Amino acid sequence: MKAIVVGCGRLGAELAYRLFLTGHEVSVIDLDEKEFSKLPSDFAGKFNEGDALNRDVLRRAGIEQAEAVAVVTNSDMLNATIGHLASSFYHVPNVVVRNYDPRYREIHEAFGLQLVSALSWGAQRIEEMMYHSDVRAVYSAGNGEVEVYEVSVPDSCAGYTLESLTEHDQCIPVAVTRAGKAVLPDPKMALQSGDILHLSATAEGAEALRKRIHEVHKEE
Repeated sequence: MKAIVVGCGRLGAELAYRLFLTGHEVSVIDLDEKEFSKLPSDFAGKFNEGDALNRDVLRRAGIEQAEAVAVVTNSDMLNATIGHLASSFYHVPNVVVRNYDPRYREIHEAFGLQLVSALSWGAQRIEEMMYHSDVRAVYSAGNGEVEVYEVSVPDSCAGYTLESLTEHDQCIPVAVTRAGKAVLPDPKMALQSGDILHLSATAEGAEALRKRIHEVHKEE
């Protein structure tokens, strides 16, 4: 894959190097030549000093042949503009932009760009790890709006049906694993202690599941 990374800060340098290590042809753009020093000495991609809004700089970086572009500077306005340019003018098939400040996320969404908001995603992960060990996120879609959660059925919930624990419309069972064998969920299925549930849910749905499990525990 021919890839361009715009912005060689810590995130951009890490991304560019990871792409390089997996055999991709990587071209990095940054306004400040000193930023390229963040890349390891064995990085053999291309360095392009200059303003990524300049078409000559983009052409030098290979924008016309690029299969993917990641715009990861610390300016949301710049990321949105370059991302839109790469997608709409140069028709790069895969464009991903960084949302640096969550307050400006709507700008990227207005352009219809794929985005990663590390701050929002990171804060949500830390929150869950701090006090939500019973319902654990194992996969995140988008920026965490919908996630797949893993739950080990406690003794207190044994005998309850799956639908009685997952009544919330923002919580959808995906699979039930029992004795190492996974099956598609049946809402009427009676759960056993130690069953592993995988559920697709929003944060609201996951919280409703936690509350339901705690309610059942209090009933015991």
